[in-house]
Amino acid sequence: MISTVLVANRGEIACRVFRTCRELGIRTVAVHSDADEHALHARVADATVRLPGATPQETYLRGELIVKAAVAAGADAVHPGYGFLSENADFARAVLDAGLVWIGPPPEAIEAMASKTRAKELMGIASLDRVTEADLPVLVKAAAGGGGRGMRVVRQLADLEAELTAARAEATSAFGDGEVFVEPYVEGGRHVEVQILADTHGTVWALGTRDCSLQRRHQKVIEESPAPGLPDQLAEELGELAIRAARAVAYEGAGTVEFLISPDNKAHFLEMNTRLQVEHPVTEAVFGIDLVALQLRIAEGEPLETDPPTARGHAMEARLYAEDPSHDWTPQTGTLHRLAVPNGVRLDTGYTDGDEIGVHYDPMLAKVVAHAPTRAEAVRKLAGALDRATLHGPLTNRDLLVRSLRHKEFTTGTMDTGFYDRHLTELTEPTPEPYAPLAAALADTHGRSRFGAGWRNLPSQPQTKRYVMAGEEHEVHYHHTRDGLTAEGVRVVHADARLVVLEVDGVQRKFAVARYDSDQVYVNTTTLTALPRFPDPTAQLAPGSLLAPMPGTVVRVAEDLAVGAAVSAGQPLFWLEAMKMEHKITAPVTGQLTALNAVLGQQVQLADLLAVVEPS
Repeated sequence: MISTVLVANRGEIACRVFRTCRELGIRTVAVHSDADEHALHARVADATVRLPGATPQETYLRGELIVKAAVAAGADAVHPGYGFLSENADFARAVLDAGLVWIGPPPEAIEAMASKTRAKELMGIASLDRVTEADLPVLVKAAAGGGGRGMRVVRQLADLEAELTAARAEATSAFGDGEVFVEPYVEGGRHVEVQILADTHGTVWALGTRDCSLQRRHQKVIEESPAPGLPDQLAEELGELAIRAARAVAYEGAGTVEFLISPDNKAHFLEMNTRLQVEHPVTEAVFGIDLVALQLRIAEGEPLETDPPTARGHAMEARLYAEDPSHDWTPQTGTLHRLAVPNGVRLDTGYTDGDEIGVHYDPMLAKVVAHAPTRAEAVRKLAGALDRATLHGPLTNRDLLVRSLRHKEFTTGTMDTGFYDRHLTELTEPTPEPYAPLAAALADTHGRSRFGAGWRNLPSQPQTKRYVMAGEEHEVHYHHTRDGLTAEGVRVVHADARLVVLEVDGVQRKFAVARYDSDQVYVNTTTLTALPRFPDPTAQLAPGSLLAPMPGTVVRVAEDLAVGAAVSAGQPLFWLEAMKMEHKITAPVTGQLTALNAVLGQQVQLADLLAVVEPS
């Protein structure tokens, strides 16, 4: 039996595998980069091994270092998690050659299915070798890996070559394999997948369907099981196709077969992921199983039951990302001061309070999972939990998730993969809490002095504070009197450094307030930035200044870009790599480039000045 498992991964999935291992009495080993030295997965493991360096290429993509770490730590098995080397057949062979148990499918099965081009050939589907206008739109995809990296939708033939180049660069960075291919892009389709589980004795389970249609940058955001609104015959057909794909490569362990369902309910095979998926918890909730425990059991040679368990109810998962959906999903970094969700939902995370969110890895903070007897109840439960969650730190997609779950197109189960293309603007429209600035000001006043802010001096004079909320400046006024704090239009029922209660039109409203040694103030689910009383006159930027929207590395600079060049608004100037994704930085206005600070290979920080375009 397996006694010690090394997880060749990081973050949330490493913590999730460790949780099951602890329940089974299995010792755990973590590997960590220098950037992850104090990460949660390294802290909760029984033993850790350092991988020198910070980038994935230096650390989590170095199979030889991970195998060496497993041997040194006395592990007898390796679990790959998802991403990184989880679908790398050479890594699986190296683990087996070292005499260790590989908790995954045979290398030959990975080889047959890990490349999407070879998987399509196996299923009798040809990719587009030569693209014409008649083929548009098409999808450029990385042959290896997943998670939306190396994927581009191309709608104009003139854009194809540039998108192929960008996809190859991103795929090489994320997976160490720059192979890409082109396939038709199905408009208005739904992304539906089937979870499979196969033992070494010939039994293959198809564990229902999952709908993963809500995606940004081809990366899933909200997933659920079972997929809503599928005709019974189609759901049965998908299960049969998934089992056929598994048997075709003598599959073992957990895997997922993915399909695109066209509006006329025809199934188009996409790929087979030869690993555990990020969204596996919804299947666990519906079938009442632990997929990691079953992976371990299969790796030990134990058989599955002949028939899979019975599905019950509906499960929904939302991925919390540190990102700004309203500004091209820009990833965010900084300190995660507080992360908590109400009881009754499942939280899978690789972070805890006080952890730093860096630039080197995916910006996913956590997954929140709700299970209920019906789909409508699961949607309501998950939306409510996210709405009440405490998230203090970098900007997240929490508000987007709540609004998505409550959108009519989603609640009726009629969404498709173009959901955010159609609705992103309305879903990210700011809806500021009008009394949040006043609550922040009253809490701050109490926190600065246990006697209040000196009400004895000119008590008739109003106190003023300024905050930025949802991108706009707000100024609030309040008074100190002998009877306490007062503000126009509201009655201050209670005010201390952490809680403010205001009565508005006869209704008392509670505002939880938090501050962590910075100018950020958190009032319920609203984040505000406190402004100084007197603005800094030196903090002015020249018109047309182009600032780095995130920390990252300059990986590409537009050809022939130099000071004095004429540029057009929206013209790509640089590409930054941050959190495993490439981000295109464009000219803010049409004009002349008067300053150029960005250099290929340069590490930049948030708000660093990259260039200045003097408007024409």
